Amino acid sequence: MKKKALIFGITGQDGSYLAELLISKNYTVYGVKRRNSLIQTTRIDHIFKDKHYKSDLVLKYGDVTDSLNVNNLINQIKPDEIYNLAAQSNVGISFEIPEYTAQVDAIGTLRILEAVKSLNMKKVKIYQASTSEMYGNSTDRPYNEKSRFQPVSPYGTAKLYAYWISKNYRDAYNIFISNGILFNHESPRRGENFISRKVVLGLIYVLKGERKCLYIGNLKSKRDWGHAVDYVYAQWLILQQKKPDDFVISTGQNYTVKDLINRVLIKLEIKHKWMKDLNGLEYVIALESKEYIKNKQIIVKQDPSYFRPNEVNNLLGDSTKARRILKWKPKTTFKKLIDEMVEKDLDKY
Repeated sequence: MKKKALIFGITGQDGSYLAELLISKNYTVYGVKRRNSLIQTTRIDHIFKDKHYKSDLVLKYGDVTDSLNVNNLINQIKPDEIYNLAAQSNVGISFEIPEYTAQVDAIGTLRILEAVKSLNMKKVKIYQASTSEMYGNSTDRPYNEKSRFQPVSPYGTAKLYAYWISKNYRDAYNIFISNGILFNHESPRRGENFISRKVVLGLIYVLKGERKCLYIGNLKSKRDWGHAVDYVYAQWLILQQKKPDDFVISTGQNYTVKDLINRVLIKLEIKHKWMKDLNGLEYVIALESKEYIKNKQIIVKQDPSYFRPNEVNNLLGDSTKARRILKWKPKTTFKKLIDEMVEKDLDKY
């Protein structure tokens, strides 16, 4: 019989790639999406259009902030696997809406666990999407499963609650729940308010004359960037283990935001030079005309308003455990990832 998977947050980047993966492995996928006046299923529309997959994907309206809804969905579907990818996942925005972030990212996980406990569903396996932001500025770098947590944002703090409540319910009630502590993972499906996609789109708009300049915050922040396709495969592998456990998923290499910008500029074939103003803020000037860019035009500039109240300076993961137990390793390099994102957005343009 086909396995049934329930994905909370199916319309997000990870949810869409995970749905593709599970359907290819002969699952019936039930995806939960929030009710919205706009149809926001762009990332999974192609699955519906493929006649071979259409019957294997079922969408349900729901929200992890609604306990009754969560309980009813799990009771009706009776899934073999639950993937909790639902989150307010933007770190910067979490400073502006901290209470909502906690409701979704922290208490949302608790609602799923309580539903599984109250329904006495001992056989269901649950994947909890944890995050490298839980480490914050801990000095235990590179971070592995034993490193200390020190979150510096409402997002990281909410996710840390979800991480610990998952471990609590695993130990207290024998619920199969595993945490995937995923470091930054990007793709052409990344949301436009995340730094990787913001840079890619912003510089394409500058190139095409729709914008004069890309404004950016902290250029020195270092991130361990991987491809979402590689990372959702790790999510699936985590739930195929006989016992629940927690795993760090990362590439083991990190790059600055400045490195990211440079890679996009190179891919767009824009010759450029970095400079500093009298306040020490950095900016980029173009060294030649290209499409709508003028010679010596400032095309990237730091804007202090984009600096966060607290900043995570350096995230670097150690996925030795996942490589040993799951036999997982990333397939996509940083260069290949950014180049793919640029190519896809240029095609869309």
